[in-house]
Amino acid sequence: MRPFLATCLGAACTAALALPTAPAAARLAHPTAGPGTARAGDLPGATWSLPLDALGRAAPRTPAAPRRPVVRELTTRTVHPFSLVGVVWDDASAALQGRAQVRTRARGSGTWSDWQELTNASDDAPDPGAGEGRDGGAARGSTAPLWVGASDAIQLRLTLAPGAGTDPAGAAASAAVRAPAVLPHGLRLELVDPGPNTPARRGEPPFGPEAAASSAANAPLAPLGATQIPAADQAAARADIAASGESTPTGPVHIGARPRIVTRAGWGADERLRETRFVYTHAVRAAFVHHSATGNNYTCAQAPSVIRALYRFHVKSSHWRDIGYNFLIDKCGTIYEGRAGGVAKPVLGAHTLGFNNDSTGIALLGTFQKTAPPPPAIEALGRLAAWKLGLHNADPRGRTPMTSTGGNLYRKGAVVRQHVISGHRDGFKTECPGALLYADLPAIRRTAARLQGR
Repeated sequence: MRPFLATCLGAACTAALALPTAPAAARLAHPTAGPGTARAGDLPGATWSLPLDALGRAAPRTPAAPRRPVVRELTTRTVHPFSLVGVVWDDASAALQGRAQVRTRARGSGTWSDWQELTNASDDAPDPGAGEGRDGGAARGSTAPLWVGASDAIQLRLTLAPGAGTDPAGAAASAAVRAPAVLPHGLRLELVDPGPNTPARRGEPPFGPEAAASSAANAPLAPLGATQIPAADQAAARADIAASGESTPTGPVHIGARPRIVTRAGWGADERLRETRFVYTHAVRAAFVHHSATGNNYTCAQAPSVIRALYRFHVKSSHWRDIGYNFLIDKCGTIYEGRAGGVAKPVLGAHTLGFNNDSTGIALLGTFQKTAPPPPAIEALGRLAAWKLGLHNADPRGRTPMTSTGGNLYRKGAVVRQHVISGHRDGFKTECPGALLYADLPAIRRTAARLQGR
């Protein structure tokens, strides 16, 4: 299937971010920018970047020094308003060997949060060689971003494990004298303002050629400029198979009713941010379930803002071509279109490193390692899976052979029989989608199959 191309008119510019002078021990530096940069231009929202390379500089460890964790802190910074925060670095193959925590100050009330954890590795990622580099560079490594709500000040604490990595000169550290873990190059704190929560309407800016192309990819399910794709019963959903690019089946059709899906226009995506082309895989033989790991401290009314912030973080901070997930579901069970290219089509995502080909990625907004996913979100996941997998005649109860493109669980070229509805951890060694959401997957498989009429 050939990608659909659209012209990009968007532009981005840089501006200085005013910050208090940092203490000498934690002064921020960047080879080409001041203490912080904003990449905003005329686009709604903004991304503020604070370089953190200096936090990794420390005196060499001596043989007599105790082998304790080393703590580096970015002291209080008053910054431009933001709602989502994450840490990124230049090399996607490098790891942040330590623990990253933030405290944020609520805008308006001035109340400081407790220390909150940034999930150490954002293993929702594009496959190697998928061409996800943006802004003239390769895809970056990152923590998972965290939704903190409207904030205007931040503190960061990095706890580095002792005896890991190499010494500052780059030579392997001896067993007797170990330096703390060396921070990845280009480390920076990304503060994201998602912009106003005002969905685009037909005929109003920024409904330009990029938005028109994104909306047209959902034909004939919805008219141009629609902010939602309406629900349809099972009989009507059978017609969606043609829109997916699949041939009309000659045998029995097992597909769930189409659920209502909020389009990118509905959650306010600025289409000038993403790469203009749409990239497709061959089919959708499996769905990988994720949690966004952005935390559970959002309201359903804020969900579009959370998605816009994730979109901006994935594109501007991580250098991906678009948001990584194909679909997102909020705690109230509302389903949202993710990566552009058409909800019925096999759009190539960036969600499960090693298994993005021939799959779709569905993320529940939240963190479900210790918190149970809300029932409305689970119910919506079953309905979405029944429809999306039904477009490609995939049985949610089954398994399907998939070839790994390489990761930390399966080598490149390994053929793995994955569940048709899998958790992220089935394809990559990770806690995602959280222990409590992962435990719900067997029931979700049965529900999706029942909704398909199997």
